[in-house]
Amino acid sequence: MADDHTHDHTRVREFFGARAADWDSRFPDDGPAYAAAVGEVGLRAGDTVLDAGCGTGRALEPLRSAVGPAGTVLGVDLTPEMLRAARLAGRDRSGRLLLADVGRLPLRTGALDAVFGAGLISHLPEPAENLRELARVVRPGGRLALFHPVGRAALAARQGREITTDDLRAEPNLRPLLSRSGWQMISYVDEDDRFLALAARQERAAKG
Repeated sequence: MADDHTHDHTRVREFFGARAADWDSRFPDDGPAYAAAVGEVGLRAGDTVLDAGCGTGRALEPLRSAVGPAGTVLGVDLTPEMLRAARLAGRDRSGRLLLADVGRLPLRTGALDAVFGAGLISHLPEPAENLRELARVVRPGGRLALFHPVGRAALAARQGREITTDDLRAEPNLRPLLSRSGWQMISYVDEDDRFLALAARQERAAKG
């Protein structure tokens, strides 16, 4: 299993590391979509929130605005080049950046009020296990937002492929996956200009 994780992590680092320097310039108009999605999470002043798989940190500024100066914003990513790009863009002023694996977070149980994950779900090597780890670090009733600035159909068209029935982001797949992982889906939107699934941390996180 460790070898599989190492392979997955190497693949993810190679993919995003090679694209980090020009990532923001490839998607220059996504800012408002990020801000709108953050606005739907239900964050309050003083909350502690994690941007899981933060990449170049495009969600950090709206997250900081949502939780205010008394709140805590963390950004975790597996790819050093992405975190370097976030720092070069000055986004480390909005949150603390950590080089870490979303599947093994250096955070205590129940430390967070919410997790924001942009483009995260399709890059998780063990989706149920990794979502369970996110549930571990969020307090009961806290929120998870799985976001993408374009919907599934638009993303598939951009990548020159068809949507498949085994897509984890499809509601019939995502809802039970979240339920098995300690979350309860509370809303689901898949439109051309955004994908946003919101879930609440169950009172008892799923085990095993």
